[in-house]
Amino acid sequence: MDQATVDQATVDQATVDLLGLLAYGELTAFERMATDARMSPTVADKIALAKMAAAEFAHFQAISDELDRLGVDRELAMAPFIAPLTAFHNSTAPADWLESLVKAYVGDNIAADFYREIAARLPSPSRELVLKVLDDTGHAAFAVERVRAAISANPTVAGRLALWARRLVGEALTQAQRVGVDRDALTGLLVGVGDLEALAAIFNRIMAAHGRRMAALGLSA
Repeated sequence: MDQATVDQATVDQATVDLLGLLAYGELTAFERMATDARMSPTVADKIALAKMAAAEFAHFQAISDELDRLGVDRELAMAPFIAPLTAFHNSTAPADWLESLVKAYVGDNIAADFYREIAARLPSPSRELVLKVLDDTGHAAFAVERVRAAISANPTVAGRLALWARRLVGEALTQAQRVGVDRDALTGLLVGVGDLEALAAIFNRIMAAHGRRMAALGLSA
């Protein structure tokens, strides 16, 4: 089955679902970055995180505008995803500044990779908006620089952060499965990509990108 044969009603519902999921994700990303700024070791770091938090809220507003264009209530669109995302964040609350950086860089990006795979099968202009919203706001370079500097200063933190990253991935995949079970339209688009080899290729791309991010941090996957 190719993209053209995916049921249009499934695509439309998947569009609303993905926009709702991303809207709540961006809203919580804004909240988390603003909160994480309190753990920042320097004023410069606080300012950097504040700027990134503002970018996340701008993304939330852009998605809200797209939901308005589609005639969809944003709160209703976000509602199905509040419980799974809240459960993920509650189970992965960072203990310190470094864990918060790794969570935002590793945990958020593996989810973003999954969303990109779905977004590629959405109609325009929602597809382009989602892909734009998923672009890095500068957090990647910020996290890599700070984590690598911390490891250089104290190599023993690498092991702890690597274990933390593995936990994040496990929790993220668990919540993604939960969302997939509850929201048939989203998984329906992935089923529409074709056979099991195609689905395996998606998973392999996501895990390969994760491996590259871990290597950039100086951590073992």
